[in-house]
Amino acid sequence: MAATQQHAGAMYNSLTVGSKIVGTITTDNDIRVDGTIEGDVNCAGKLVVGEKGVVLGTVVCQNAEVMGCIEGKIEVKQSLALRATSRVKGEIYAQTLTVEPNAIFNGTCVMGKTSKDKN
Repeated sequence: MAATQQHAGAMYNSLTVGSKIVGTITTDNDIRVDGTIEGDVNCAGKLVVGEKGVVLGTVVCQNAEVMGCIEGKIEVKQSLALRATSRVKGEIYAQTLTVEPNAIFNGTCVMGKTSKDKN
């Protein structure tokens, strides 16, 4: 189930384990994904993909922490952290990238540029 919650004064959205969304998600707040999204995620804040979370599509956000699976293009305007349990396949564009031991990343990575600045 998707829900909007308030934690320590900040608003964030969450998609719980067992839930699935097909389509585009756009949010001005942070979002945590523990379910499955088949589509694009446009987040003005931070995206957290939990260990059981799956995103199949394009992700655009300010910051991201990935513990689950993303397949597609990831464009992070600031910091992307791939935790030990993460599985990422696709293109990454980020200012900074942290990859923990045992994280799996197959694809390309461009740092300091957005996908629009490829050349």
